[in-house]
Amino acid sequence: MKNATNTEDRSVRLLRVGEQVRHVLSEILQRGEVHDETLARHLVSVTEVRMSPDLRHATVFVKPLLGKEEEVVLKALRTNTAYLQREVAARVQTKYAAKLKFLADESFDEGTHIDKLLRDPKVAQDLKTDAQD
Repeated sequence: MKNATNTEDRSVRLLRVGEQVRHVLSEILQRGEVHDETLARHLVSVTEVRMSPDLRHATVFVKPLLGKEEEVVLKALRTNTAYLQREVAARVQTKYAAKLKFLADESFDEGTHIDKLLRDPKVAQDLKTDAQD
Protein backbone atom coordinates (compact mmCIF):
# COMPACT_ATOMS: atom_id res chain seq x y z
CA MET A 1 0.00 0.00 0.00
CA LYS A 2 2.93 2.29 0.68
CA ASN A 3 3.99 2.22 -3.01
CA ALA A 4 0.59 3.52 -4.13
CA THR A 5 0.97 6.50 -1.81
CA ASN A 6 4.49 7.21 -3.08
CA THR A 7 3.25 7.08 -6.67
CA GLU A 8 0.40 9.47 -5.83
CA ASP A 9 2.79 11.84 -4.03
CA ARG A 10 5.17 11.77 -6.99
CA SER A 11 2.43 12.51 -9.54
CA VAL A 12 1.06 15.34 -7.38
CA ARG A 13 4.59 16.75 -7.16
CA LEU A 14 5.01 16.55 -10.95
CA LEU A 15 1.73 18.42 -11.43
CA ARG A 16 2.65 21.02 -8.80
CA VAL A 17 6.11 21.69 -10.25
CA GLY A 18 4.69 21.75 -13.78
CA GLU A 19 2.15 24.34 -12.70
CA GLN A 20 4.88 26.43 -11.04
CA VAL A 21 6.95 26.34 -14.24
CA ARG A 22 3.87 27.27 -16.28
CA HIS A 23 3.15 30.21 -13.99
CA VAL A 24 6.75 31.49 -14.11
CA LEU A 25 6.95 31.22 -17.91
CA SER A 26 3.58 32.95 -18.29
CA GLU A 27 4.75 35.77 -16.04
CA ILE A 28 8.05 36.19 -17.94
CA LEU A 29 6.28 36.33 -21.30
CA GLN A 30 3.49 38.59 -20.06
CA ARG A 31 5.94 41.12 -18.62
CA GLY A 32 8.05 41.12 -21.77
CA GLU A 33 11.19 40.07 -19.91
CA VAL A 34 12.53 38.22 -22.97
CA HIS A 35 14.20 40.77 -25.23
CA ASP A 36 12.87 39.38 -28.51
CA GLU A 37 10.91 41.34 -31.11
CA THR A 38 8.75 38.38 -32.11
CA LEU A 39 7.74 37.62 -28.52
CA ALA A 40 7.16 41.33 -27.87
CA ARG A 41 4.63 41.42 -30.75
CA HIS A 42 2.66 38.33 -29.69
CA LEU A 43 0.63 37.40 -26.65
CA VAL A 44 1.59 33.81 -25.88
CA SER A 45 -0.43 31.55 -23.63
CA VAL A 46 1.42 28.78 -21.79
CA THR A 47 -1.39 26.24 -21.63
CA GLU A 48 0.35 23.32 -19.90
CA VAL A 49 3.74 22.12 -18.69
CA ARG A 50 4.41 18.39 -18.35
CA MET A 51 7.39 17.44 -16.20
CA SER A 52 9.39 14.25 -16.64
CA PRO A 53 9.39 11.93 -13.59
CA ASP A 54 12.91 13.09 -12.62
CA LEU A 55 11.94 16.78 -13.07
CA ARG A 56 14.87 17.30 -15.47
CA HIS A 57 12.73 17.90 -18.55
CA ALA A 58 9.67 20.07 -19.07
CA THR A 59 7.50 19.95 -22.17
CA VAL A 60 5.89 23.38 -22.49
CA PHE A 61 2.70 23.67 -24.55
CA VAL A 62 2.06 27.14 -25.91
CA LYS A 63 -0.50 28.89 -28.07
CA PRO A 64 -0.10 32.37 -29.53
CA LEU A 65 -3.24 34.48 -29.16
CA LEU A 66 -5.60 33.69 -32.05
CA GLY A 67 -3.12 31.02 -33.18
CA LYS A 68 -1.31 33.53 -35.39
CA GLU A 69 2.24 32.88 -36.59
CA GLU A 70 2.58 29.80 -34.40
CA GLU A 71 5.80 28.58 -36.04
CA VAL A 72 7.44 32.03 -35.77
CA VAL A 73 6.57 32.21 -32.07
CA LEU A 74 7.84 28.67 -31.44
CA LYS A 75 11.11 29.53 -33.17
CA ALA A 76 11.50 32.65 -30.99
CA LEU A 77 10.84 30.65 -27.81
CA ARG A 78 13.33 27.98 -28.87
CA THR A 79 15.92 30.67 -29.66
CA ASN A 80 15.50 32.05 -26.13
CA THR A 81 15.36 28.67 -24.36
CA ALA A 82 18.64 29.17 -22.46
CA TYR A 83 17.44 32.45 -20.95
CA LEU A 84 14.03 30.97 -20.06
CA GLN A 85 15.65 27.90 -18.47
CA ARG A 86 17.89 30.11 -16.30
CA GLU A 87 14.91 32.21 -15.19
CA VAL A 88 12.77 29.17 -14.40
CA ALA A 89 15.66 27.59 -12.45
CA ALA A 90 16.09 30.77 -10.42
CA ARG A 91 12.38 31.09 -9.61
CA VAL A 92 11.31 27.44 -9.17
CA GLN A 93 13.32 25.73 -6.46
CA THR A 94 14.15 22.23 -7.67
CA LYS A 95 17.32 20.15 -7.45
CA TYR A 96 17.97 20.40 -11.21
CA ALA A 97 17.25 23.10 -13.76
CA ALA A 98 14.69 21.58 -16.12
CA LYS A 99 15.46 21.54 -19.83
CA LEU A 100 12.54 23.21 -21.60
CA LYS A 101 11.03 21.92 -24.83
CA PHE A 102 8.42 24.12 -26.52
CA LEU A 103 5.55 22.61 -28.53
CA ALA A 104 2.40 24.03 -30.03
CA ASP A 105 -0.74 23.17 -28.10
CA GLU A 106 -2.97 21.42 -30.62
CA SER A 107 -5.82 20.71 -28.20
CA PHE A 108 -7.70 23.90 -29.15
CA ASP A 109 -7.54 22.97 -32.82
CA GLU A 110 -8.79 19.46 -32.06
CA GLY A 111 -11.70 20.84 -30.04
CA THR A 112 -12.67 23.21 -32.84
CA HIS A 113 -12.47 20.37 -35.35
CA ILE A 114 -14.69 18.10 -33.21
CA ASP A 115 -17.18 20.93 -32.69
CA LYS A 116 -17.31 21.53 -36.45
CA LEU A 117 -17.91 17.81 -37.07
CA LEU A 118 -20.73 17.66 -34.52
CA ARG A 119 -22.42 20.65 -36.17
CA ASP A 120 -22.31 19.00 -39.60
CA PRO A 121 -25.94 18.41 -40.74
CA LYS A 122 -25.31 14.71 -41.51
CA VAL A 123 -23.85 14.07 -38.06
CA ALA A 124 -26.61 16.09 -36.37
CA GLN A 125 -29.17 13.97 -38.23
CA ASP A 126 -27.47 10.77 -37.00
CA LEU A 127 -27.38 12.08 -33.45
CA LYS A 128 -31.13 12.82 -33.55
CA THR A 129 -31.79 9.29 -34.85
CA ASP A 130 -29.71 7.77 -32.04
CA ALA A 131 -31.50 9.87 -29.41
CA GLN A 132 -34.91 8.68 -30.65
CA ASP A 133 -34.01 4.98 -30.41
